[in-house]
Amino acid sequence: MNLIKRLFGGGDTPAADTAIHLYVRCNRCNAPVHVRIDPRNDLVMEYGEDEEATGYRLIKEIMDSRCFRLIRAEIEYDRNRRELQRQIEGGTYISKEQYDQLLAQQETERTAKT
Repeated sequence: MNLIKRLFGGGDTPAADTAIHLYVRCNRCNAPVHVRIDPRNDLVMEYGEDEEATGYRLIKEIMDSRCFRLIRAEIEYDRNRRELQRQIEGGTYISKEQYDQLLAQQETERTAKT
């Protein structure tokens, strides 16, 4: 039984979520979008002139579900995966609280129309 739990999960302790969560808002339609990034697979290693690793870069194209316009997010990290700087085109970075608030507002508008 323990072998099955180890192979397929189901243990008492849930795995820690090491993901990076991005919350953005589309500049065109104001739709909030949540993106989950796996830092082990989605970050690309950056190399300097001497072929030594200098850090990581994330380039993520995000599409909202309302106007389907692409939002391009780019974040630079150091070698320890600490964020150095971030840029975004077509959208705005928002906090989780702002994301939750925008979702609640959309749901209120949707129910008012019916």
